[in-house]
Amino acid sequence: MNKQLFLSLLLVLSSCLFSIAQTDTHAKNVLDKVSKKYDSYKVIQSDFTFTAKDIDSDPYTDKGILYLNKNENKYKIQLDHQEIISDGKNVWSISKETKEVQITEAENNTDAIGPTNLFTFYKKGFKYISMENETDNKEVLQVIELSPIDTKVNYFKIKLRINKNNHIHDVTIFDKSGARYTYKINTLYVNHIIPSSYFSFQNNTYQDYEIVDLR
Repeated sequence: MNKQLFLSLLLVLSSCLFSIAQTDTHAKNVLDKVSKKYDSYKVIQSDFTFTAKDIDSDPYTDKGILYLNKNENKYKIQLDHQEIISDGKNVWSISKETKEVQITEAENNTDAIGPTNLFTFYKKGFKYISMENETDNKEVLQVIELSPIDTKVNYFKIKLRINKNNHIHDVTIFDKSGARYTYKINTLYVNHIIPSSYFSFQNNTYQDYEIVDLR
């Protein structure tokens, strides 16, 4: 999976819900509980599965690990063929297939969906409504659908499924093109020590890679 695709997915409900979403107190109560949980976590490690379903192509699936230092806006994403590292100021996108490293400035845009707010992006900029519960492997999940207040974004709906521990089970983004992108949280480890070296680019590890500085 190339850098442009993964980052664009990280940085991405229908109009008939707009009029009633603001009065859905049940949905707000559920999201408040989820927010309270994640606000208490300073460090997060998560194993996740990413699935992309496009209209004109077969589904694509990849697995990875996210390391996140929330307070310092630092993160590391490990995938089979790619790594993305941010020290809060710069981002290193490492392609193992092409042996290339692209360096860009970290945006730290709280209005966009990205690694640093993947678990809390829903707290502003959305209207929301609760839907019927769903199950996954016999686990009952609460479902909240969100519609962006800014209708110029390239997606029209996001579905959150939340487990009994008030943790996010998965996030599905519905793109206006008809594509769907799902991030499923397989495991979650919180408030443990992650070495600072995880969030810095180690030059000696990528000595034979081409460095492209786009800052």
